[in-house]
Amino acid sequence: MIISAVSQGLLYGILGLGIYLTFRILNFPDMTTEGSFPLGAAVAVTLINHHINPLFATLLGMLAGCLAGLVTGLLYTKGKIPTILAGILVMTSANSVMLMIMGRANLGLLGRKTLMDFLPFSKDVNVLLLGVISVTVVIASLIFFLHTQLGQAYIATGDNRDMAKSFGINTDRMEVMGLVVSNGIIALAGALIAQQDGYADVQKGIGIIVVGLASIIIGEVLYSNLTLLERLIAIVVGSILYWALISMILALGFNSNYLKIYSAIVLALCLIFPTVKEKVLKGVTLSR
Repeated sequence: MIISAVSQGLLYGILGLGIYLTFRILNFPDMTTEGSFPLGAAVAVTLINHHINPLFATLLGMLAGCLAGLVTGLLYTKGKIPTILAGILVMTSANSVMLMIMGRANLGLLGRKTLMDFLPFSKDVNVLLLGVISVTVVIASLIFFLHTQLGQAYIATGDNRDMAKSFGINTDRMEVMGLVVSNGIIALAGALIAQQDGYADVQKGIGIIVVGLASIIIGEVLYSNLTLLERLIAIVVGSILYWALISMILALGFNSNYLKIYSAIVLALCLIFPTVKEKVLKGVTLSR
């Protein structure tokens, strides 16, 4: 159960890292997540079923997420459609795109080789190893990108859009770029998780943004005053702890059909915790 929770946490931690780019850095509540996540899975699984190399299929699944992010970005920056509505439009459209790609609502990988099968250990260890490798590559890539001049312009856009524009930064371009990169990472998570689960489903994205936000919030509740690298690692740690909590809930005999509501409760408690903690500390201070 521990290995399973850590493996799940690592792969879903990639989802959290993707959401962090828009939700925290860009201050953009992007609903495209619930479309790009299963879209990446649908593309990867379909290609693997057509005997395409799993690594290449995973990268193309990631590219599909990038395209979904691009459409959202263009709707928002060029079409002047509100952020949430632009994401919802793309998320809804992605459902039909996935049906066209897979030809059905869900598609399995029975008898097909996945990325895990190219690693030399048992299935559980292979999933864990793939999670470690994937998270390391994503975090290293993000650290490199965010410390470039382009990355700093992106961060500045999220901090203060008007100020960034006054310095000559094309903020529309930064926002589109952020949505492309973010949804590409989210789709990568979808493609990897689909290979772990052995299938892709058009309904798999419903409520997935809550899982990603839970990783971010738990990481922020546990740690504060972090460097960028530490913050990204904290998101992955938050994801692992989240899945450990979910595993404990299921181990206690709760119905797995209600997993989404458990996720929402865990997230709500994490959001409430800082407020409760502050009030308790104030009470202790006043009593002294």
